[in-house]
Amino acid sequence: MESNDHIALELLKKAHPPETASAIFTEKILHKPLYLRPTSPDPNRQDARAHRRLQRLRKKEKARRRQKPKPLSAKEKRITGIYDIPKQSQKYDIYVPLYRMWLGYIWEILGMAKGKQTWVTATAAGAKLASADFHGAKLTVVRSKCVSTVGLQGIVVRDTKFTFQVITEKNELKTIPKNNTVFRFQIPQPDAIAEMPDSEKMKDILDEEIGPNVLVFELHGSSFEHRAIDRATKKFKQRNMTEL
Repeated sequence: MESNDHIALELLKKAHPPETASAIFTEKILHKPLYLRPTSPDPNRQDARAHRRLQRLRKKEKARRRQKPKPLSAKEKRITGIYDIPKQSQKYDIYVPLYRMWLGYIWEILGMAKGKQTWVTATAAGAKLASADFHGAKLTVVRSKCVSTVGLQGIVVRDTKFTFQVITEKNELKTIPKNNTVFRFQIPQPDAIAEMPDSEKMKDILDEEIGPNVLVFELHGSSFEHRAIDRATKKFKQRNMTEL
């Protein structure tokens, strides 16, 4: 008569006494719990691989935030127009206070503050003016190979490497190339301005009709083709100008 015992029990009886084999079969096989995995994973738990990937992404994002933003290229600046002056801001009267601030700045760098010297020499003033910032200066084109720009006068609102952008008294924005152009600007003496009545100061400063109390300078644009920030550390050499 064939035995109906479980095959595992039969194998255990061959290696152990019947009582021991039955105990092992009951504990290890018959009553062994069966753990079943859920049909879908728990969304609140992640496996080790996904967890490591998430940590790398967080670390990469944190490092990216610490980095400085990449500067815009010249093409991107032109597309966005970040340096363009809006039409409503192209008013001459808006930049008159800027011109007054520039006069105070140029008096200081030339050592012409009130109560100090009222004259300058070409040797001393030339190097200072060559490295000065001309945003806010009032320039006049006196000579140029581009004859249509001769006589233009306005306050500098942008000083680029190759051009001056000025606002004229007619509220027009003009771009004047520096190459082959001679600009003239005048600096009134601070003592002469201080002696005038307040009602006449601004008019005379803008008209630049102070007579002998004004210093006149000419600026050769061909030797001035540098950005304002680069001129501060550049050494200029004297040379003959044969372009004009």
